[in-house]
Amino acid sequence: MLWRFAARPTMQRIVLASSNRGKLAEFGEMFADSGLEVVAQASLGVEDAEETGLTFVENALLKARHAAQSTGLPALADDSGLCVGHLHNAPGLYSARYSGGHGDDAANNAKLLQALDGVPAAQRGAFFICVLVLLQHAEDPAPLIAEARWHGRILEAPRGSNGFGYNPVFLPDGYTLSVAEMDTALKNRLSHRGQALAQLRQRLAELHPAA
Repeated sequence: MLWRFAARPTMQRIVLASSNRGKLAEFGEMFADSGLEVVAQASLGVEDAEETGLTFVENALLKARHAAQSTGLPALADDSGLCVGHLHNAPGLYSARYSGGHGDDAANNAKLLQALDGVPAAQRGAFFICVLVLLQHAEDPAPLIAEARWHGRILEAPRGSNGFGYNPVFLPDGYTLSVAEMDTALKNRLSHRGQALAQLRQRLAELHPAA
């Protein structure tokens, strides 16, 4: 599976350090208008790195370094999750496996709604966070790091069917649609991942201005 990103003279091809199908689909859409070839790590035989970090930044670095070491290519990694204030920012790092199994969206959403059962709307504030890390090579001492947060609150019941993860239960600030009720273009523009990618592309443009 090949995608395109902002072309730079020093990087013609990078590996995307993720096997999450939902994330891969989002990145595929976000990379559609750009110029650098991006290949998913699974297509190169690379398995997921063990996420042993204590922060989103640490985990993104671990994943990017693992992909770069395994392939010899520059690597882009994402670590993201949902933080709910009333739950002391849980599920946080464990968002994908909040219910026990990895990537069981329905079970994760059900557990979250149960944990917030009876909690009024004013106390259901939450934010999605995304950290992107781009390494030129596995020993790169100066990675590019972009972070973005998307604030909103948790609904009392799922709404919509677009997207993945906690999208059906997350209502962004200033909107009446859950993320799962938004069209893909709007979601990608507003989302934590879309914001972080825009930051990263801006950083790349500043480091490698067009001739």
